[in-house]
Amino acid sequence: MTSAPGHSAVPQTVQPTAAGPAARFADIGSPYFGIMLAAMAVVLILSNIGASKGVAFGPIVTDGGFFLFPLAYILGDVISEVYGFKVARKAIFTTFALSVFASLCYWVVIALPGFDDEYGAAKQSALEGALGPVPQIVLASLLAFLAGQTINSWILVRMKARTGERSLWARLMGSSGAGEFVDTLIFCSIAAPVIGIADPGSFVNYVLVGFVYKTVVEFLFVPVTSLAINWVKRREPSYGAAGHAAEGVTNAA
Repeated sequence: MTSAPGHSAVPQTVQPTAAGPAARFADIGSPYFGIMLAAMAVVLILSNIGASKGVAFGPIVTDGGFFLFPLAYILGDVISEVYGFKVARKAIFTTFALSVFASLCYWVVIALPGFDDEYGAAKQSALEGALGPVPQIVLASLLAFLAGQTINSWILVRMKARTGERSLWARLMGSSGAGEFVDTLIFCSIAAPVIGIADPGSFVNYVLVGFVYKTVVEFLFVPVTSLAINWVKRREPSYGAAGHAAEGVTNAA
């Protein structure tokens, strides 16, 4: 199998501990990582655009990206479980570099001189209203997702180092709660003024609803996430090779 430039084709394993067998991770040379990375970036960019709109379901306050953002965390869980923390960190930085690039593109589009007729002025106003707040939301997402997803990935991989392939559901649920709380608190603190949430009551509502919603969605999707992870593991040649290497390490120990 051809490996990605600068990345070893030798499958990764973590030495077994007293608590469990060796953890294993796949190499990123196959197409699967690239597909998940692209999907993660698209989901995040679209959720940043959607987050510029405040949404109210009766007393529940959220934003227009609420139904998209949990998918980015689910993809992050798959990448962390299959490829490890270092690869997940690269995915986070790459995703946000693309998100920042998209935000710069919005700024350029808005700044370009448009038609001066009534229709052109209306389109310019709509663009400014929809995409104008996005740079601050991207900043909120950059800091929030960087912190939350890094914590999520680190906890998941550390738990895997102790349990090996066992207790996947516990890794997914345990890491998600911590990551989502940090992410939601940072994001809401920066993005709330942009989408029109100013009073303390609405802000607390926004934080609590965001945290509970994202965490519940991730918990409900644990069976689906587990199926996706196992599907990728079975099709990653280097993951199977890592399993044989881990068995050899365990037997030697």
